[in-house]
Amino acid sequence: MQFKFSLVTVLFLLCCYKLSAQGTAGSLGDPVVQEDFGSGDNPHYPNTSYPRVGGSCPNDGYYALAKTESGCHPDTWHSVLKDHTGNDGYMMIVNASASPGEFYNQQTPPLLCGGTTYEFSAYVKNLVVPAYAGSHEKPNLTFRIERLNGALIDSYDTGPIYETAGADDWQKVAKIFILPADVDAVVVKIINNAPGGTGNDLILDDIAFRAFGPVVQAGIADDAGQITTTAGNLCVGTSKTYTIKSQLDNNPDYKYQWQQNLNDGTGWADLPGEESTTLVLPFPASKPVGIYQYRLGVAAGANITSVACRVNSNTTTINVNAYPVPAAIPPKAFCEGETLILTAAGGASYRWTGPNLPETSQNPLVIPNVSAANAGRYHVEVISAGGCSTPQDVDVTINIKPVVAIDPVPPVCKGSATQLTATITNGGASAFTYNWLPAAGLSDAHAANPLAGPAVSTTYTLTVTNMATGCQGSAQVQVDVLDVPVADAGTDKKIFEGQSVKLGGNASADNVLSYSWSPPLYLDDPNTANPVANPPFDVHYLLTVTSANNCGIFTDEVFVRVFQKITIPSTFTPNNDGTNDLWNIEALETYPQAVISIFTRGGKQVFQSKGYSTPWNGKLNGKPLPAGTYYYTIDLKNDTPLRSGWVLLVR
Repeated sequence: MQFKFSLVTVLFLLCCYKLSAQGTAGSLGDPVVQEDFGSGDNPHYPNTSYPRVGGSCPNDGYYALAKTESGCHPDTWHSVLKDHTGNDGYMMIVNASASPGEFYNQQTPPLLCGGTTYEFSAYVKNLVVPAYAGSHEKPNLTFRIERLNGALIDSYDTGPIYETAGADDWQKVAKIFILPADVDAVVVKIINNAPGGTGNDLILDDIAFRAFGPVVQAGIADDAGQITTTAGNLCVGTSKTYTIKSQLDNNPDYKYQWQQNLNDGTGWADLPGEESTTLVLPFPASKPVGIYQYRLGVAAGANITSVACRVNSNTTTINVNAYPVPAAIPPKAFCEGETLILTAAGGASYRWTGPNLPETSQNPLVIPNVSAANAGRYHVEVISAGGCSTPQDVDVTINIKPVVAIDPVPPVCKGSATQLTATITNGGASAFTYNWLPAAGLSDAHAANPLAGPAVSTTYTLTVTNMATGCQGSAQVQVDVLDVPVADAGTDKKIFEGQSVKLGGNASADNVLSYSWSPPLYLDDPNTANPVANPPFDVHYLLTVTSANNCGIFTDEVFVRVFQKITIPSTFTPNNDGTNDLWNIEALETYPQAVISIFTRGGKQVFQSKGYSTPWNGKLNGKPLPAGTYYYTIDLKNDTPLRSGWVLLVR
């Protein structure tokens, strides 16, 4: 017997399936032939007329088995980094020969049921990238199903297999046919029809031959008998009865067989006596943790006894789930104002409740800026993916933090210090540590009440730590530093007798109450910063600056040097008459460093003296010089201009 399709239905399936590389609606049986070319370290080499080469880059007329294909023809071939299923498996890489040939040849075991509908399929990909589609031959395959003596049962020409943009764009090509009644085994072949050389490069994977039949959907039914899901979950130690049913109505032409797979490596096994479209499954509380899978096999008549002749529904899974075993959460302590963070683990989802906390699925649980109202016991349900829940509790303590206050301080004069005084409340009887920042200008940055003498106005921050709880409090205090006026009487001055000079007094700050000079003699105003001085002799003046902000009195001194005025005679008569015999220059002796030089009209030096303790007597080397005009220079060596002129020597 065969699956009962009407003639119109069969023609529709065959026609549409040929036109669509993606297949048509229907359920499939377990593969009678399945070629995935192996995986891991176990490649499986197919029966083919093509010789095999190692690596993944076959030349024309050869094939290779590889897990990836890249680098062979980077300009024209796709780089394919996994096989069709992506399970560390191999794929068949074919570089077609110039002549048609068999890609694949396999005989089925003698388990087939005559008159049953089967599908012969494979996944194929054109290796050529779309940019070269116009210049390369496209793969073109024939699927043949033959009797063991080579007689053709059915065939299917795929036509051109076109280039695709993506490296993972595999196409399923298949042939659906009805097996003759007298056949229980066939030979399936895939043949290359297109020439090679330029193009006709492809990869094959997951070749399969299996029963094909009506769409069979199964799942867990609700109380109204409607299929609602294909997965059920219950927690170990609880009991429940599931009803799994198929959407197929009982049909006298079909037979049914439910199967179970315990995921223990033994595979699918028939459930004795379960031969209707509905399966009732009691799961007692003693059912061990595991994954239990169920499907319905459908076949025509007695064919139901052969897995090679039946199609299967989708899989329905019942999960018996263990309860989560989360690690214990130790008690937690936080300080006021901190962020509370509680983290549960071991589940797929979580449900938290706690003091003043609405139920939340947040995990980690985060509560910012906590206070005493957040202290207490928190409860979390650790829930597995299957919905099994394990409760946990964690106790949370909220510790008070020290409240710190610092007495304000008045401004201090630069160079002075003031006492900082901190008061701690709300801290209990615990010991505390103190940390002042910045430390500059403090007598001890870790003392409760240090002396502060900063060089500039500074904001100090005190952090107080409760040594028992680690909770911290802080406060700030501003220490303003007042500038002190640094007195500067200016640079020393030099004047000649009868001259005056302005003194350059000033202070480095603006907070000056008054200026005063002493002695006040010969000053036009001794109470200004820059009085005019005209002393007749050398004087040391003292500038006193008084601060306007009570930061003290500061002094500096300036020296005013008064040079005596010299009088230079224009003539003298060295004739030993006792009158005007010497060239006397009045007050020149007050300049002991002065250098006096005398020259003839022709530039000859006839006299030179450092200081003028002995005036010139008109002689050179003890001999009188002739009368006439002589020229002099006088350098007083006091940063005044060089004096020069003439003197008339008369005899």
